[in-house]
Amino acid sequence: MPWSITQRKEWQFFSVLPKADRALAAAWWAALILRGILPAIFAIAMGVLVAAVQQGGGLAGPLAAMAATFVLLQVLPPIHTAIGSNLGDRTAAWLYDRLTDACVTPPGVAHLEDPELTSDLTAARDFDLGMMGPPLSISMDFIASGMTEMIGGVASAIILVGFAWWAPIVLAGAWLATHWLLRESAVWWDRNTPEVRAAQRDADYAFRLAVDPPASKELRLFGLAGWTLERFIARRTTLHRLQYEATRLRERSVIWSLLIVVVANVAVFWALASAASSGALSMGALVVYAQCAVGVSLIAFGGFSWALDGAAAPVAAVLRLQSAMAPKGALPLGTRSPAGLPAREIRFRNVRFAYPGPGEATPVLDGFDLTIPAGSSLAIVGQNGAGKTTLAKLLCRLYDPQSGVIEADGADLRELELTAWRHRISAVFQDFIRFELPLRDNVAPSGAPDSTIREALASAGASSLAELDTVLSRAYADGTDLSGGQWQRVALARALCGVKLGAGVVLLDEPTAQLDVRGEAEIFERILRETSHCTTILISHRFSTVRLADRICVLEHGKVIELGSHDELMALRGRYRTMFDLQAQRFGEATDEEGVTHDVLA
Repeated sequence: MPWSITQRKEWQFFSVLPKADRALAAAWWAALILRGILPAIFAIAMGVLVAAVQQGGGLAGPLAAMAATFVLLQVLPPIHTAIGSNLGDRTAAWLYDRLTDACVTPPGVAHLEDPELTSDLTAARDFDLGMMGPPLSISMDFIASGMTEMIGGVASAIILVGFAWWAPIVLAGAWLATHWLLRESAVWWDRNTPEVRAAQRDADYAFRLAVDPPASKELRLFGLAGWTLERFIARRTTLHRLQYEATRLRERSVIWSLLIVVVANVAVFWALASAASSGALSMGALVVYAQCAVGVSLIAFGGFSWALDGAAAPVAAVLRLQSAMAPKGALPLGTRSPAGLPAREIRFRNVRFAYPGPGEATPVLDGFDLTIPAGSSLAIVGQNGAGKTTLAKLLCRLYDPQSGVIEADGADLRELELTAWRHRISAVFQDFIRFELPLRDNVAPSGAPDSTIREALASAGASSLAELDTVLSRAYADGTDLSGGQWQRVALARALCGVKLGAGVVLLDEPTAQLDVRGEAEIFERILRETSHCTTILISHRFSTVRLADRICVLEHGKVIELGSHDELMALRGRYRTMFDLQAQRFGEATDEEGVTHDVLA
C-alpha cells in the first residue's frame, strides 16, 4: 500500500483489530459486511415477492426469503454490537500492553520526559477512560453503524447498474459530493489539529485538579474550588468550540449540496417512472430499483464517523510511541562486569548534559568535574535547578551525558553491563514509589529473606509500622496506609535492604524531606553506620544532615563552586557558609522548630 494510505490513522486502527483478536476481528468484519448488504438483499426479496404476486406465482419461497432477511436485519445488529464490544475491549488491552512495553522496555527515561512525546503519551494513556471520547468497547458500535450504511449505499448502487449504467454514477456522485461540500469526510483530520490537542490537554489538567486527591486539600484551603470548576468549564468550552469550528457544516455549501442531490434524484426517479410507464420495467424490478435508488443515499451518511476519529487517534499515538520511544530511551547496555566497583573512586570528567526538548540548548551540566572517593560520603547542595538530581540520574544511568564521561575506577559507565551496574546502586528519590503491595514487597520488590527485610526496617526506624504481610493501601481488605514520613522510612528501608543484598553505592535524593529535623539527623546517622563500606551520596537542603557527610559539594549553574568538609567550607566563608548561617539563624528564631523544613536554596 502507498505510504499515504498505510500511515493514515484510520488504516492503522483497522490494522490492529486482527492483532488484538483475529477471530473476533474476522467475525466483526463478516457481520459488518452482511449488515451492509442485507438492505439490498431485502429490496431484491421484496421485488421478487411483488413480481410473484403480479404473475400469480407461488409466494412461499419469496415470503420465506423476505422473512429470513428481515429476521437477520433485526437479529444481526445486537450480535454485531456484542462482538464489537468484546473486540473493543481486546483492542484496548492490546494497545495498553504495547504502550506499557514501549514505556518500560527502554533502559533510559528520556522517552518519558521528552516534551515532543507528551501529546501522544497523554492521548495513549487515557484513551479508554471515556475522557477523550467513548471507550473502544462503545466506539466500535458507532464505527460499525457508519460503515454499515456506507456498504449498504455501495451495494444499492451496484444493483442499480442493472437498470442503467449511469444511474448509480449520478446518484452516488451526488451523495459523495456532500462529503466534500459539507466537509463531513474531513472530520478525522480536522479535529486533530495542534490547537485542539492543546485544548484537550488543558481541559484534562483542569479535570484532574478537580478529581485527584493530592490537589483536594489546597483547593479547599485556598478557596480554589470555584476557580477550578470555572477553569474546567472554560477549557472544555474552548475545546468543544475548536472541535465544532473544525468540523462544522459549511453553510454556503448546503445549497449546492441540496441542488446536486435533488437534480440527481429527479433524473434517476424520472427515468424509473418513464421506464415503468412504457412497460420496459416490470413492477417487481421497479420496486427493487426504486428501493436501491433510495438506498444509495446511505453513502452520504455512512462511512468514517467522529467515533472512528476518536478511536483512531490514540491507536496512531500508541503506534508512533512504539517506534519513537525505543530510540529516545535507548542506552548502551555495556558488557563489562561492574562487580566490586567502585573500589577506588567515581569520577565525573568534563560532563555536559541537557534534557531533551526546547531547553536542550541550555545544558544543566557543562564541563562538570567531580571525584568521589570510594567508601566516603558526599553531600550535594545547591539551588533548585543547579543539577543535583541530574547527577543522580546520570549516576544511575537513566541518562547518558552528551559529552564527557562518568567513570568507576577508570571504567566508563557506558562500558559496564547496565543491569549489573544498577544492582550496585541503592537509591531513594524524592518521588519514591509507593507500591500497593505488602510491606515485604515494598522493602524488597525483587525478594529478600525476611530477616534481611526486618534488619533494613529496623535500621530505617520503621520496624513497628506493620506486619510484613500487610498491604500498604486501604483499598485492600486488612490493608493500611502510612503517613508521608512513614512512607519515607519504608523507602529508606528499601535502599538499606539493597545495601545488605550487595549494593556498593547509596544515593539519597532528599530522602527524609517529610521527617522532622531530629528524625532526619537520626536516620542519616544510622544510614552512615549501615553504609560505612559503601560510597554514599546525599542530596539535601537540610544542613543539619549535610554536615554529617565526609565532604560537601556546592553546585551552582551546573558546576562545583565549593568542595570540602563542613569545617573547611565554614572556614572558607563562601557560599556554603552563607547558606548554613542563614538556615541556622532561621532555626534559632523559634524555640521549637522540630518538624519544620527551611529551604534556603530555592
